[in-house]
Amino acid sequence: MTSAARPSPGLHFRPVTPYTPETLTALARSFMESRVFLTAAELDLFTLLAERPLSLSEAAAARGADPRAMEILLDALAAMGLLEKEGGRWRTNAELAPYLTAHGEKSLLPLAHYSLGVWDRWSRLTERVAGSRPEAGDRDAWTRSFIGAMHVIAVPQADGLVAAVAPGGARRLLDVGAGPATYTLAFVRAVPGLRATVFDLPAVVEMARERIAAAGLLDRFDLVAGDLRVDPLPGGHDLAFVSAIVHMLGPAENVALFRKVHDALVPGGRVVIRDHVMSPDRTAPRAGALFAVNMLLGTEAGGTYSLDEMDSWLVEAGFERTRLVRGGERMDALVEAFRP
Repeated sequence: MTSAARPSPGLHFRPVTPYTPETLTALARSFMESRVFLTAAELDLFTLLAERPLSLSEAAAARGADPRAMEILLDALAAMGLLEKEGGRWRTNAELAPYLTAHGEKSLLPLAHYSLGVWDRWSRLTERVAGSRPEAGDRDAWTRSFIGAMHVIAVPQADGLVAAVAPGGARRLLDVGAGPATYTLAFVRAVPGLRATVFDLPAVVEMARERIAAAGLLDRFDLVAGDLRVDPLPGGHDLAFVSAIVHMLGPAENVALFRKVHDALVPGGRVVIRDHVMSPDRTAPRAGALFAVNMLLGTEAGGTYSLDEMDSWLVEAGFERTRLVRGGERMDALVEAFRP
């Protein structure tokens, strides 16, 4: 940590629960329920069965499915409590329908659809460890599902995150890799007079534009399309937000990114980074260590990093006073630093 760094809250992680033969067996089989759920999401069964209870023949015909296979799948979903079965008919659990069906702001289906792609990548983990390269896949489809998933994750966290960042008197916010602009909107709503710049890839900026327009706040935004690996960032900001970007990049790429963020800030400006912040040995939090595997499978050089690693990159890029604002078990830790 730099000598000028301010005191930081400590990193505190829950201890790992010891394994037993029974829990190890459950661990080996834990993919089963996940795969059943993801297949149901892929077939949009929850939306289909929320409208009215259907018989086996009706459900199979609606999805062009094999009746025997559909019956086994529906019964498994009922056993898991996601469906209800009565009189030879299945319907979506009414309490869960707002989260499982395709309609409505609370739907988790975008996250499930994104997880289908993650499932495919993780099935190749052994090959990746043996030296194979990450596979690109259908980039357009991946982007749509990824942005939808990021919105689902951000909605319940956004207001608390803004409160933790305490944007206070900030007047110009730069959201680097803003994705669906869910956090950006929360900043703008919380701070009267704040103007925000959304920076992301062209296709993503258009997705953000739709969400911002629906909120009626386009007049407080500047939308800038670009590639953070290649293009300079727009300047003149006093607060920069870098959310869920650091883990996608390797060390040298993060130094280059932080230099661009430094140049985009006015003197005295602040950068806030939201990401996993790992223990010095990178074994905690558990979710961060597992997410590093996701980056192994999906990126050339990404990973999850400690506070000391982030601080070294920020200092190299010209920042000072690195501080852990908030620790977290998941991707909810916050780190800040300042441009002199």
